Amino acid sequence: MLPLTDQQIRSSFVNASQRERKELSLPDLAQVRWSDIDFLGWRDRKLPTVGYVVAEVDGAPVGVLLRQADGRVRSRPQCSWCEDVHLPNEVVFFIAKRGGAAGRNGNTLGTLVCAEFQCSVNVRKRPPTAYVGFDVEAARQQRIDALREHVTTFVRRIAEGD
Repeated sequence: MLPLTDQQIRSSFVNASQRERKELSLPDLAQVRWSDIDFLGWRDRKLPTVGYVVAEVDGAPVGVLLRQADGRVRSRPQCSWCEDVHLPNEVVFFIAKRGGAAGRNGNTLGTLVCAEFQCSVNVRKRPPTAYVGFDVEAARQQRIDALREHVTTFVRRIAEGD
């Protein structure tokens, strides 16, 4: 992912009000390893049920404000973005208000995601060797590409509002 500035991040949100954009707490951007992530995701330090995701869609950053749904899932869910079956972290259900008129009418979209947005780390782990001659690097790259596609599709669906 290309490095982003504070202003680029704040102005990228498609489903947040001006007030929400102004008041959101950003991560320490100097500590972000931009080359190792496929999207920027973080939880709000002041509002523990709020998360933010900024992904590159058609060459531009698009941000989405997410709210963690109430309640707990009974069984161990799988993250719909990284699809890691050996997750070392919790997966939660996030809901995002759609952009534009659809969002103003109360339309939302939900997804199961790693609680602290660790998906980029998860897909870069060495996958187990499935058989003799298994191309580990190709499998890892396939997981990275799939993550990027899942995040982009979700963010695009929020931005389009339909």
